[in-house]
Amino acid sequence: MLERAYREALEALQNAQDRRYDHTLPLKETGHVKSTGDGIARIAGLPRVQLGELIALAGQGRAMVLDMTESEVGVVLMDHLPSLKTGALAYRTGDVARVPVGEGLIGRIIDPLGRPLDGGPPPASADFYPAERAPRPITDRAPVERPLQTGIKVIDALVPIGRGQRQLILGDRQIGKTSIALDTMVNQKDHNVICIYLAVGQQQAAVARVVADLRQQEAMEHSIVMVASASDPVGIQYLAPYAATSVGEYLMEQGRDVLIIYDDLTKHANTYRELSLLLRRPPGREAYPGDIFYIHSRLLERATHLRKELGGGSLTALPIVETQAENISAYIPTNLISITDGQIYLDPGLYQQGFLPPVDVGLSVSRVGGSAQLPAYQGIVDRLKLTYSQFQELEMFSRISARLDRESQQAIDRGRRLREVLKQPRLRPVTVLEQLAVLVALTEGKFDDVALENMGAAERAVQEHVRTAGHNLDETIDRRETFSPDDREELRALLAEALQTYQKEDDNDDDVSSDRESNSNRT
Repeated sequence: MLERAYREALEALQNAQDRRYDHTLPLKETGHVKSTGDGIARIAGLPRVQLGELIALAGQGRAMVLDMTESEVGVVLMDHLPSLKTGALAYRTGDVARVPVGEGLIGRIIDPLGRPLDGGPPPASADFYPAERAPRPITDRAPVERPLQTGIKVIDALVPIGRGQRQLILGDRQIGKTSIALDTMVNQKDHNVICIYLAVGQQQAAVARVVADLRQQEAMEHSIVMVASASDPVGIQYLAPYAATSVGEYLMEQGRDVLIIYDDLTKHANTYRELSLLLRRPPGREAYPGDIFYIHSRLLERATHLRKELGGGSLTALPIVETQAENISAYIPTNLISITDGQIYLDPGLYQQGFLPPVDVGLSVSRVGGSAQLPAYQGIVDRLKLTYSQFQELEMFSRISARLDRESQQAIDRGRRLREVLKQPRLRPVTVLEQLAVLVALTEGKFDDVALENMGAAERAVQEHVRTAGHNLDETIDRRETFSPDDREELRALLAEALQTYQKEDDNDDDVSSDRESNSNRT
């Protein structure tokens, strides 16, 4: 009788706990907090717990298993739990961290667990995806064949990006890495691409500025902003990139094209290093744990382009990483360079000289996007990168040499005009036709007679004219066709019309200046 009563009481207690924590695990899987502090806790008494599993902490919050030993497990807290004490009960949930996904998240600002941060109601979700998901097998993937236009001339022409590609953006602090990402998001307004901006480890004021820029440019209508700020628990910051990728994967599986920006993975790596050191894992190079490469590789491998039979959607990743004193050979930058399909490097020297965006053409490369670049670029930008690199070498040589031959001086003059053309204000994307018109004018010498200080005005004149009169060429670009000889002639005619008045003014100015010189000589 005593044993029967004991079993009944045990079953009643188990059923009550199952209803409270929504799990169906045996009572022996209950553990207790052994120690806690700095966003982590150690729990004893969970012999069958699995890595990555969520743990319920006596109704106070949740934690995720990140470390396992023979006698205890290390968990990272997903909430601020100042009242969590040693001895508190911990229960297995049998589930992993999940994030709501669906079209209802578009236009919203959320945290990695799907909770709204914009003051609105909880977003409508179609499903819940695990934050950690296996990358798509190679048999599900299709080649990268379609371009992702950023609206930035130097990138679209010289470092093109394809849909489904992973392109790294790296550079020193406060040099314009986020600006390139925002320009790319703004330019997707009419390209049917859903954008996800992830801010991990950022200050809330910086995130607020980004959201304000997106709203001002009407880009929030096709964007999702996920925030894990520096004041959030380290567990949320660690989980954030994986949760944002799951949101993008759902949309990709619906046949949508998605762009995801990780701003930035340096802070994510620092968060993981902090967690690992608190969990007493042995540090390696630069105090990072040995699996730091794996946490980013399994994240970025999820970016892909699906086959048409699976919907044909794509997930393009633009991770951002911060360097120190131009050291791109540091541990985290080299890891991400080896994982991604190319990089866009921002040079502090160009930034200080006022050349914005300060993209270093020599150190920037796209290993995939060239095959996805629009055919209209072919024949126009083929030798542009080589020409620019040669100009940089010649310009450096001209600083130590007083005399240059005519061809070298002409190459330097054209290179300086090219550098002026590649300048671009922030949040002002340029259409493909406008880019091609300016580049053709440059490569064919239409700008050779324009003074260097007047290049900005001449470029704007070309862009405005082709925007209003180049509808036929726009149709050629939309059909993904290369420029025929007739198209080239039409573009040359438009350039002549655009620069006619401007060059006449230049000629008049030259005549006036020559008259003044002759008068002074007579005097």
